[in-house]
Amino acid sequence: MNQNLTEDGESIQSKWIRLRDEYFEDRPVIVAANRAPVVFERTTDGGFDFTRGAGGLVTALSALAQYLPATWIACARTEADKDWDEGDVPLENGHNIHIKFLNPSETAYDGYYNEIANPLLWFLQHSMWDLPRFPVINKKTWDAWEDGYQTVNRMFAEAIVKITRQSKKRPLVMLQDYHLYLVGTYVQEMLPKNELPTLMHFTHIPWPGPEYWRILPATMRQAILGGMCSNDLLGFQTEEDSLNFIRATRTYLPRASAKFTKQRIWYRNHATHIRDFPISIDINGLREVAKNEEVNQYRQEIETLSDSCSLIVRVDRIDPSKNILRGFLAFEELLEYHPEHRGKVQFLAILVPSRMEVIEYQEMLDEIMAAVGRVNATFSDGDWEPVRIIINENYPRAVAALQCYDVLLVNSIADGMNLVAKEGPIVNRRDGALILSERTGARQQLSPGALVIAPCDVFATAEAIHQALTMPDEQRHENARLLSWMIERENITTWLLDQLEAISELNL
Repeated sequence: MNQNLTEDGESIQSKWIRLRDEYFEDRPVIVAANRAPVVFERTTDGGFDFTRGAGGLVTALSALAQYLPATWIACARTEADKDWDEGDVPLENGHNIHIKFLNPSETAYDGYYNEIANPLLWFLQHSMWDLPRFPVINKKTWDAWEDGYQTVNRMFAEAIVKITRQSKKRPLVMLQDYHLYLVGTYVQEMLPKNELPTLMHFTHIPWPGPEYWRILPATMRQAILGGMCSNDLLGFQTEEDSLNFIRATRTYLPRASAKFTKQRIWYRNHATHIRDFPISIDINGLREVAKNEEVNQYRQEIETLSDSCSLIVRVDRIDPSKNILRGFLAFEELLEYHPEHRGKVQFLAILVPSRMEVIEYQEMLDEIMAAVGRVNATFSDGDWEPVRIIINENYPRAVAALQCYDVLLVNSIADGMNLVAKEGPIVNRRDGALILSERTGARQQLSPGALVIAPCDVFATAEAIHQALTMPDEQRHENARLLSWMIERENITTWLLDQLEAISELNL
């Protein structure tokens, strides 16, 4: 599909202009997220320099700022952020975005981020808690909730209210992710109903079924659900996440009226609409990265490494939700039960360090390295080493690996989306096969072109790898073409436009 067209054939630029002229009419947009879209540094002459942050959200907002006045509110995390405080930043397209930093105390930020958002909510929403042992919700947790999470959410609300009061037209507020579940409640408390901005919240991570929300005490659970139902529109990655949210409100939120068929919740005389907006990637930006010389050099190295072998690739953060260990166990079973692949396949894993200061993450990496060592010791023949691991953060190398795979393994236990599953088919040069966990958000869109597996089924994963390696060329080509087509239909810009169109259609 042409990257300049939306799914209905309308050009992206004309859709931006139509939405602006027909509904938004220069309404200010406020994006609130834990992190800013830029990273500031002090220059030697005492001024400021910045680098643009990575990620699709920044790309989407850059496009939005061409058409609507935009402010991004985030927490300051460096001294340069604190010194900057507030001001306009020029984007590549010649338009400015206004950056406003909040400066919570270290104690408040630590409670908000390191005790409640991570790990309590993140682990809960990925269904990752070892419930016989964790979590332990004690006084420290409650202090973090009251003096950290609530405090920082209130700071975001106060900043939003200040901008709203100064605006001539009703702002659109786009809250991002699990860090800011309470902001909607606080904004509603601070403003009269007729002065409220349009409030939207998008959750980037999974939303589990109501049974898992029983982990939280009722006070926290009701505050989160009530905060979410203070928004006018809620966005989730998948239809399953949307339905799980409605189920949770029906189970735990007294006096909430939830309608599955209308995708709407009525709570405290306020209607909240629920939709799924599967996030995607910056396809044009990715393709530009894939063309650069650094990627080309890494690709040549990887092709030399794999030589005449078929190449299995995984690219992941070292994170328990990514299910890295079971991926190597599946490869071990592949070599055990399909010995015809010995010496003919190479597994390349590019792993990005994450939270290595946390003992559980260190122990997980130790288990991964032990499993890889066992596979290599068991099956290596001196000339052939079955598994290679590279541990560092190097995006050009990761893109090069995605260009080279014959099989891309994405076997996450839980993922809001998993953008690697979308990046791979866009840049791959080998008609590579995608093995995709049914617990990823990407499955909703990509399952017709992928081999879908249950993430805990190591044997089935091994069999899926065997199927991918032996798949006829014609089927590989057709699957790769289908994956690329499905991903190109909905890039990161259309993800944002779909949200704006929903707001327009609902007259919010």
